[in-house]
Formats: sequence, C-alpha cells, structure tokens
Amino acid sequence: MATVIPLDDIRLSETTARFQGEHQGDGVALSFFVTEYPNGRGPDLHFHPYSEVFIVQDGEATFTVGDEQVVVAGGNVVVVPPETVHGFKNHGDELLRVVGIHPSPSVLQTDL
Repeated sequence: MATVIPLDDIRLSETTARFQGEHQGDGVALSFFVTEYPNGRGPDLHFHPYSEVFIVQDGEATFTVGDEQVVVAGGNVVVVPPETVHGFKNHGDELLRVVGIHPSPSVLQTDL
C-alpha cells in the first residue's frame, strides 16, 4: 500500500520540508529536502559522508562545491561527491526550487 505524506507534515520551516526514510515503517533507505528559497537565501556550507544529488527545478543558484563555484539554472542536476563541502544561494529574483536527495535513511550532515 502506498503512503502519502503531505509536505506540510514534514515541513521544517517556511522554506524547507525534510523526508527521512528511517521514519517509514518499511525502512526506506532514502531521505530528501524539498526547498524554496527567495533571493539571497539557501543552505550554508556543510558536508555529508555520502554523495548528494540536487534537482534544480526553478530559478538559478550559485553552488559552492569544494573550491568551485558554479551557477546552475532550473532544469539541471548537480552531483556533489561524499565528504565535499557544499552549499548554494539563490542569486536571482525568481523563487529557487531545489530537491536535495540523500542516499541514506537519515540526513547525516556536518555544518561548518
């Protein structure tokens, strides 16, 4: 049987909802963030022990990945290797919508 979870039930803030697979009864081995950021906002630098995959749905962000900065528009995917410092900020006027996928039943994150 399918489980349907309203985003509002997993919302952490006005900008962020977080799904953690470990909270599902069948042991889902995946977690993700669904985010919407206005201009100038986005997650600060951090890293994970696993890769993270971002789906940039709408808007344009400046991603910092290690020592590199790259501008990414909606319709693109960004892959960040494990143990790599990263973060992004919306630098446009359009609302930035990004999904961040974590191949882990819980989000394991070290903030800097």
